Amino acid sequence: MRDIHCHILPGVDDGARSLTESGQMLYMAQRVGITSIVCTPHVRDPYFDYERMRGAFRTLQAYAQGFPLQMGWEVNHTKLMELGLEWADRLHFDGSDEFLLELSSRCTKDDFPEYERTIYALQARGFEVIIAHPERYRAIQKDPSLAEELVRMGCKLQASADFVVGGRLGREKRPAKKLLERGLYTYIASDAHRIGHYENLRRACDLAGIDMMQA
Repeated sequence: MRDIHCHILPGVDDGARSLTESGQMLYMAQRVGITSIVCTPHVRDPYFDYERMRGAFRTLQAYAQGFPLQMGWEVNHTKLMELGLEWADRLHFDGSDEFLLELSSRCTKDDFPEYERTIYALQARGFEVIIAHPERYRAIQKDPSLAEELVRMGCKLQASADFVVGGRLGREKRPAKKLLERGLYTYIASDAHRIGHYENLRRACDLAGIDMMQA
């Protein structure tokens, strides 16, 4: 199973705090059936430091001794607009055209025209846009049809496994189940920041009927 969203890089954001903790997370990921990991540090304030994050990836890659790791990013929409769209060419997943985009958790339906313009611009640059944890976004919680519209636009949706315990904001379980029932998710990812978060992934995959050893 490929985990496409994980804060496993040491000391660069609110995820793993040291290489030791990164190694513990890597061990636990393998224990639950993950066979490859996309490392996706936050591209948002106050964390984003491109060169430092690249360096942390090289450090973890050497430590992992051949376990398949891929450099990626969780790109916050506001930060992308601040940096400029040309930065997208540096912030997609290494070796692929995948681009993980995070919207604002407090977004409203009125924000979606701007998001749609950005998504179309990213697609025009050749990227496959993956929307991180749509179950967290207030607008989608109120109106799940907005998630359906994102899929119609060609986006893929990624659930963060912590929805099984309510999510980071405490209200994601019900909207995630609605999106699951509608078949809107392409991915379930750990979004792991700590060792214990991998148990959430196991539970989320069980809920979705996914055999992690076969995925």
